[in-house]
Amino acid sequence: MLLFLALFFGAGLYFTAQGDAMGFYQLRAPVAILPALALALWIAHRRGVKAMDTMLGGIGDPNIVQMCLIFLLAGAFAYVTKLIGAVDAVVALGIGALPPALILPGLFVVAGFLSLAIGTSMGTIAAVAPIALGVSEASGLDRALVIGAVLGGATFGDNLSVISDTAIAAARTQGCTMREKFRENVKIALPAALLTIAVLMLVGEASPVDAYDPVSPWLVLPYVLVLVLAVIGWDVLVVLTIGLLVAGGFGFAMTADFDAAAYAGAIYEGFESVFEIMLLALLIGGLGALTKASGGLAWIARQIARIARGSNGRRTGEWSIAGLASATDVFTANNTVALLISGGLARDIAERHGVPPARSASLLDIFACTVQSLLPYGAQILLAASLAHLSPMALIGKAHYCWLLIAITIGFMLWPARRAALIPPVPREPMKKGA
Repeated sequence: MLLFLALFFGAGLYFTAQGDAMGFYQLRAPVAILPALALALWIAHRRGVKAMDTMLGGIGDPNIVQMCLIFLLAGAFAYVTKLIGAVDAVVALGIGALPPALILPGLFVVAGFLSLAIGTSMGTIAAVAPIALGVSEASGLDRALVIGAVLGGATFGDNLSVISDTAIAAARTQGCTMREKFRENVKIALPAALLTIAVLMLVGEASPVDAYDPVSPWLVLPYVLVLVLAVIGWDVLVVLTIGLLVAGGFGFAMTADFDAAAYAGAIYEGFESVFEIMLLALLIGGLGALTKASGGLAWIARQIARIARGSNGRRTGEWSIAGLASATDVFTANNTVALLISGGLARDIAERHGVPPARSASLLDIFACTVQSLLPYGAQILLAASLAHLSPMALIGKAHYCWLLIAITIGFMLWPARRAALIPPVPREPMKKGA
């Protein structure tokens, strides 16, 4: 794991020093992990572990395979809904002719809903930021403030979305359902979002903005359907399949030049868009299995226990999980990669300290997403800054939601722990082999 992080982070620093704005994305993670896999195989062999069988078992673990299937369907759904105009419909219906005081909150809400619906902060920033810049010019609002609202909304939705790769990775690695993770997560994220809306109503003065061209509200229905079905507890694979079919039906009925070939092409483009993260998930599954079989995760757990000075309380476990997710994301500059790397260890920590699975999944996702959105070399800020022609450093202080979410999460970690410390941890079922 350390070799993988050193290669990935070192390459990012090198290319950034050479003046490449996207330096942390020049060495792709699935390539950087190959030397780490070779080292893990050698270490496992030296320790008497059946190295190749262990690695293949980790790659083929049912949790990993199911995660990859979810990635594929989520990518297909995102591309089909974009092709039929659903993304443009969300933006136009959400902003419309808002009064000046609600322009910034409106941009935050639109970005939040779109990210919640399509499950990607990058796609949301790419879709909403150009609209936000037009709003900035028409209303006289500061560009950094406007883009900061979009960045915060994109983080809100990505953190909560039931089809986000980060949410999927967090829930699957911690052994909870997407509904359980969502319910735990929303208790923290919703207060932060409401407080952000209040702050955004006060920080900028704007002029009225002209309304956008009318669009059909029916195009938003596939997003709403997926969200509702997932929240009430349907299996996410079934939910995404239904969403994909419904989106295709709306495309045939309401979109010009949308035919079977275009539908199939969009689905395959969606598959291609998640190829890298799906491949990385498979390889990390193998690396994690080798690391665990060789005693690596047990060693890290002992070091964390030493740092915690023998405390086995829930608060210690939650702080350890938060620190693990944050530190891993700082080194990888990719929140999904960070979750895939730290998920297995975080689950061990949660079980050791009595942290419920949904709670550990929420903490992992929250800290990975917020830290990622505040990294000056992270893809989210780099994309937003490039679209707005701003310095990445100018956006960090304007991402109000990210800072408020961190603060409120820390408050939640401190307050419930005082009561939970008096209650012995509830024994959980042992992890299945390879999980």
